[in-house]
Amino acid sequence: MHLGLQMYSVRDITGGDLAGALAKVKAIGYDNVEFAGFFGHCAEKVKAMLDETGLAVSGTHTGWGELTPDKIDETIAFHKGIGNKRIIVPYAEVQTKSKIDQIVDLLNQARPKLAEAGIALGYHNHSHEFKPNQDGQIPFEELRDRTDIFFEIDTYWAFVAGRDPLALVREMVSRVPVVHIKDGDASGEGKPLGLGAAPAAQVWKLARELGIELVVESETLTPSGLAEAEICYKFVENLEK
Repeated sequence: MHLGLQMYSVRDITGGDLAGALAKVKAIGYDNVEFAGFFGHCAEKVKAMLDETGLAVSGTHTGWGELTPDKIDETIAFHKGIGNKRIIVPYAEVQTKSKIDQIVDLLNQARPKLAEAGIALGYHNHSHEFKPNQDGQIPFEELRDRTDIFFEIDTYWAFVAGRDPLALVREMVSRVPVVHIKDGDASGEGKPLGLGAAPAAQVWKLARELGIELVVESETLTPSGLAEAEICYKFVENLEK
């Protein structure tokens, strides 16, 4: 079973002990991780942590501010140093046409430069990208139609937005190498896999059918990030059986 974990899921321990957090994630059974920050550690140190645990890096959530012309070379060097081949922008302000134009321009400038370095550029959705912004645009559609980036579909947030995450993934499969498998209520309250109303089991089945990578994210730290991560792992493990 190949399964990744978004490290934001265990943010209650990553800031104080990233190496320990990675070791505990590996002990649960996860094969790879998607980083959400490095907490001041240099690339060499992060790579050593990965090597020591045997975890692979499937991607990182990296803010768009790290992709500006004055920062992108440093960002590329860091990510090459840890062996990462996917940079995923986890959020952008898209409330107006002007803000969408700005993020589209940035993504279109950064993508080819990253590609030259062997790094793919993607975007991770929440729910707001599927709803009309102040200027009547659907931000997700603008990002889809005006860029060549890939998308990490967060299937839970698509569900909260009233979209069918299964249909969305099928529709965009050529641009979706990875999805977040996540659960929670329709109101936006997250829960570990199997304890919410989102179609998590169907997402697992579809991803396996289409050969799409699965990354678990569980956000509520109840009673702890590791406890949630273990519940999620066992949920997928049972599906695999």
